[in-house]
Amino acid sequence: MRLLSCIAALLFGALPALALAQATPATCSLTPVNGEMRELTSGGRKRVYRLFVPANAAGQARLPLVFDLHGTGGNANGRARETGFEALAAREGFAVATLQAEDSRWNVPVYTPRADDVQYVTDVIDDIAARSCIDPARIYATGFSGGGRMSSLLGCRLNDRIAAIAPVGGLRWFGPCAGRAVPVLTIHGLADFTNPYEGHGDRGAEWVESVPEALAGWASHNRCQQKLVQDKQPGALQTLRYAGCTTSAEVRLLRIDGMGHIWPRAEVDASTVIWQFFKAHPLQ
Repeated sequence: MRLLSCIAALLFGALPALALAQATPATCSLTPVNGEMRELTSGGRKRVYRLFVPANAAGQARLPLVFDLHGTGGNANGRARETGFEALAAREGFAVATLQAEDSRWNVPVYTPRADDVQYVTDVIDDIAARSCIDPARIYATGFSGGGRMSSLLGCRLNDRIAAIAPVGGLRWFGPCAGRAVPVLTIHGLADFTNPYEGHGDRGAEWVESVPEALAGWASHNRCQQKLVQDKQPGALQTLRYAGCTTSAEVRLLRIDGMGHIWPRAEVDASTVIWQFFKAHPLQ
């Protein structure tokens, strides 16, 4: 009986990705889209997002899709300029959906009267899949600050469709989370005074646990070994990780001494590092 329950859980947990694969035609459009703003209705609200599909996509069966989420007060166009994900996507061959929060603020922690941003991401996936070839096993989410908190929430609430997450300056743990183990890469500066590494500041429900505490929450969800390992490196950049995680769902932190609340480029090229992490972690 226990074996049957496990098999059923595996099958039903895979249904959303399978349904997307079946809904997407075998031969679907790979028409380039050069940073076009698109509209859709989600939860009865008009929403927008920016889509980039590289010109070199022709001839590829299906493309990975990276969701990129701006920080509080930002917008999709500004975010696209900040990260350079579209230029990277043109070289590497993946699509980018740069999302836009209602009133420039993601609904996380969730406040019911506000827009349902998890549903919004679900609707954007379906909207893109209906018009472009995307690989349902290679859909990822990253974001900065408030967008990092939102990508953390997606890893918890939408892990049947989001293969891996990479919050920058905003990792949170919204557990307990149902569903599969989720590979996590996060980047945070020790001199971040907006979202302090130590947590427990004056931000209320937005910023409670420390970054190590949030990391430990994900490690527990992914059934990693309990010990956090630090890979000693020269310089400001240090790597901390949990080993032995289930189904290769690693949990890794890049901690940068002296870095504030920014999208990093000097100590590490965040966009490139995040894409390399995503490439190694399809949906399992």
